[in-house]
Amino acid sequence: MDVLIPRQIVEELDRYIVGQKNAKRSVAIALRNRWRRQQVPEELRDEIAPKNIIMIGPTGVGKTEISRRLAKLSQAPFLKIEASKFTEVGYVGRDVDSMIRDLTELAVNMLKEEEKKNVLPRAEEIAEERLLDIMLPPQRKEKPGKNPEQIERPLELVKSEGPEEEGFEEKNRTREKLRKMLREGKLNERFVDLETSSINLPIIEIFSGAGLEEMEFNIRDMFGNFLPRKTKQRKVKVPEALEILTQEEGQKLIDMDKIIKQSIEKVENSGIIFLDEIDKIVGRDSGHGPDVSREGVQRDLLPIIEGSTVVTKYGMVKTDHILFIAAGAFHTSKPSDLIPEMQGRFPIRVELDSLTKEDFIRILTEPRNALLRQYIALMETEGVKLEFKPEAVEEIAEIATIVNERTENIGARRLYTIMESLLDEISFDAPEMKKKKCVIDAQYVHDKLSPVIKDEDLSRYIL
Repeated sequence: MDVLIPRQIVEELDRYIVGQKNAKRSVAIALRNRWRRQQVPEELRDEIAPKNIIMIGPTGVGKTEISRRLAKLSQAPFLKIEASKFTEVGYVGRDVDSMIRDLTELAVNMLKEEEKKNVLPRAEEIAEERLLDIMLPPQRKEKPGKNPEQIERPLELVKSEGPEEEGFEEKNRTREKLRKMLREGKLNERFVDLETSSINLPIIEIFSGAGLEEMEFNIRDMFGNFLPRKTKQRKVKVPEALEILTQEEGQKLIDMDKIIKQSIEKVENSGIIFLDEIDKIVGRDSGHGPDVSREGVQRDLLPIIEGSTVVTKYGMVKTDHILFIAAGAFHTSKPSDLIPEMQGRFPIRVELDSLTKEDFIRILTEPRNALLRQYIALMETEGVKLEFKPEAVEEIAEIATIVNERTENIGARRLYTIMESLLDEISFDAPEMKKKKCVIDAQYVHDKLSPVIKDEDLSRYIL
């Protein structure tokens, strides 16, 4: 994050998203401001509030994709959630506090995975020693009996061991031979009896209202602290045993207290929440009954966006510096219909442009995850080579523009429906095709899709 300047952030976003320069500039500045805030003196740092953004534009123009790619660039905890899922406190539905709990859970899992990679070499070393102990138990003075964790030893090792009185050095040489065979994969087909432990938790079904989403997890944690662990013997192959032991040792090496502390700091200073469908919680002038899923939700969201403290199972999380990016089509409403306090908490407004034919051509061909590249790669798995002529790409873009104008404008998502209809026959016949190269030209596109385009009623259902 500290090495990317706004211009570089926009360039990175350009690799996946076509157009929308104003939106990209706004989020790039917002992201850079997160880094700038960390550089200012500490007494001023807490006074700098994040500049939350409202993206205004029809569906399918890149609002969600911009936020998702931004979070990947910054390596920040990122949560996308629909505002329409929430209801006012006291009613059936999700509590707005749950998004902070979800974001904290994501941050903990993210840092935990990073720490697993860091401790993996040490965990593998310890797991290897444990596996060697199982396969070659330490010598005991008592009369040897059957060992439940002992596998059938290779004959060449048994010959080299000699009597028990031969001493520690001989035993050590045997262990090193076994280690060498283990690393070379010569023991991969052998089985070992492994003892694993688990906790059998009672099945408890909870009918919870808003704000009680975490009760199941808290009860699991509570029972896990005092219920006895049940051990179970499993017969597994040596590679699987090594993997199980590595995971166990990795868990032991992770300092969860440190992870939780770092996760809360990361959420508080770098967290990003993408509130989609913000226009769906704009109040309507119905005047009948409580507006629990609209203005009521805005009133509940306001303290979190302004800055408050939310209780999570990992501790208290402050929301003062979490960046909120809201998005909505605002077809039947406008941002000024939000309650005044909410409007003031989203100082940056960005209007995203509707997509044109030229934009559709670029979307089909330019980005790293371009739609045509995806279909070409899919057909290559069947040995079929797809080739799209430039005039065919123009025809597809033209059809997408026409259908969006005639019916509901769903932006770039229209390209998915058109491509599926266009390649329906090829996708079905690909495994049996003798001709392994298919050239898609303008005539093919016209023949496949023009009957549907001419019938406007039919195009509403198919495209």
